[in-house]
Amino acid sequence: MRAVALGGGHGLHATLTALRRITEDVTAVVTVADDGGSSGRLRRELGLLPPGDLRQALAALTATEDGGTLWAEVFQHRFGGDGALNGHAVGNLLLAGLFEVLGDPVAALDEAVRLVGASGRVLPMCPEPLEIEAEVTGLENGAVSRIRGQVAVASTPGQVRRITLRNPDRPGEAPVACAEAVDAVLGADAVFLGPGSWFTSVLPHLLVPGLHDALVRTKATKVVILNLIPQPGETAGFSPERHLHVLFEHAPRLKVDVVVADRDWVPTPVRLRQAAAELGATAHLVSIADPDVAGRHDPDALAKCVREALGPAGRREQAEQEGQGRWR
Repeated sequence: MRAVALGGGHGLHATLTALRRITEDVTAVVTVADDGGSSGRLRRELGLLPPGDLRQALAALTATEDGGTLWAEVFQHRFGGDGALNGHAVGNLLLAGLFEVLGDPVAALDEAVRLVGASGRVLPMCPEPLEIEAEVTGLENGAVSRIRGQVAVASTPGQVRRITLRNPDRPGEAPVACAEAVDAVLGADAVFLGPGSWFTSVLPHLLVPGLHDALVRTKATKVVILNLIPQPGETAGFSPERHLHVLFEHAPRLKVDVVVADRDWVPTPVRLRQAAAELGATAHLVSIADPDVAGRHDPDALAKCVREALGPAGRREQAEQEGQGRWR
C-alpha cells in the first residue's frame, strides 16, 4: 500500500510511526514554514528550507523497536553548551549542508534517507521556505489582527480564524508545490492529514495550490486524524467538529473518506459524525491515546484503527505482513 502523510512536527511523527506498522511504502510531505529554534536560525542565516520538521519525519521513518540505528540517534542529537552550536540538532546541520552542496532539497532528502537507513521518502511541500500569516481575534478589542510567522501563530493568546501562506522571496506569487509531493499524492492508495498543530502544520498543505489540487483529484482514500486535545492559542476551545469545519473553510472542494478520533476526547459523537458526513466521510471513534503520555497517540492503536478504517486494503496489507513475519 502506498501511503502519503502530510503534516509536520510531532503530529506527523505520530502518523508516520503508525504507518510504518502497516506498510514500508510511506512518503512524508512536510511543512516548510518553521521560523523558530534551530530551524529558524538556519533559515535566516542561510536562506534554506527549515530542516527541523523534515528531520523529525526522517526520524519517524528510521525508528525501530530497538531504537533505530546509530546514525538515526546521532541525527536527533542536539548540542548543548553556550556556544554557537547550542540548540542545533545534528540532523538540522547535516540537512542544511546537503541542501547547500546538492542545491536540490529533494535530492538532499533522498540522500539523507539513505544515510540514516529510513524506509520511505521525505519531501517538502514546497521547495522554498514559506511564511504563515494568520487572522487573529481577541488581541485588540475584538478587532482582527494579522500576525506572521509560525512561532507567532502557534503561541498567540488570541483565537486564530484563518491562515494564508506567502513566499517572502516572491511577494504576490502563490506557493509552488514540490512536484514529487504532488506525484506522490496522485499515486497514493491512502493519504493522511493530521494530527498536529492545526493551523501551522496541517492546514498549510491545503494552501499550496498544486498540492491542494492533487488532494482534490487523487483517487486515494483520504483520512483525517484529529488531535487528542485542543492546543493553546491555535485551537483553544475548539471541539473536534470545529477542527473539521475549519478544514472545510480553508479547502471547500476537499472531500475526505475517513475521520479518526479518540472516543474519550469526543464529548458529542453525533456532532462529529455529522461534521464528518459534511466532508463525505465516516467517523471512526476508537481508543488511540497513549495511556502513558498525555496528548500523544499510541502508534500501535493508531495503526490498528487505520487498518480497520481502510477496510479490505488495510486487512490485506496486514495479512501479507503476517505471512512474511513482519507484523507485530
